[in-house]
Amino acid sequence: MTDKVFIMKHPLIQHKVSLLRKKETGTNEFRRLVEEVTVLMGYEALKDLPLEEIEVETPLETCKTPVIAGRKLAIVPILRAGLGMVGGLTTLVPSAKIGHIGLYRDPETHEPHEYYCKLPDSIEERLVLLTDPMLATGGSAIAAVDFIKQKGGTNIKCLFVIAAPEGLEALQKAHPDVEIYIGHLDRDLNEKAYIRPGLGDAGDRIFGTL
Repeated sequence: MTDKVFIMKHPLIQHKVSLLRKKETGTNEFRRLVEEVTVLMGYEALKDLPLEEIEVETPLETCKTPVIAGRKLAIVPILRAGLGMVGGLTTLVPSAKIGHIGLYRDPETHEPHEYYCKLPDSIEERLVLLTDPMLATGGSAIAAVDFIKQKGGTNIKCLFVIAAPEGLEALQKAHPDVEIYIGHLDRDLNEKAYIRPGLGDAGDRIFGTL
């Protein structure tokens, strides 16, 4: 591990990830739990946002008080499962701009293929939060970070609910400058590149398309 990797230890995150794993957890509850885990992870990932002071008038007096400085955030989910994490982050920062990166994984080679990429303007001036519930082989995340960098993004943080060691290692090797936040680091990948013990297909479970 490096100082760019953060494995969440908070008991609430661990509890909610355990509920996500249960096969009997229904779509509505699964979706809600993903958002709740993302709120807790986002709180940690945004701990170093720069601040500046502004002057406001309270009911009692005028005072100087801190607000987030500079341009607002860009939240960029990897479609489609990453959409399930957007609501949790906009709960924290409602004014954040939202982009989308569409990738699908070849069932035979497990390699990612892009079909859509739309990012907010001035991406080079923004903190970009890339979201995907699962980091398996790392291929999709690496490709998504590549796209963001090609568009000028430099300040990038990745958020994953669960991750496999293989994917984490690959993402770190490809993009050592990117901060990575993980709700739980799982055991490994199986022969089909699914995370074990995992939680199934996050996209299917979020959108009820099992």
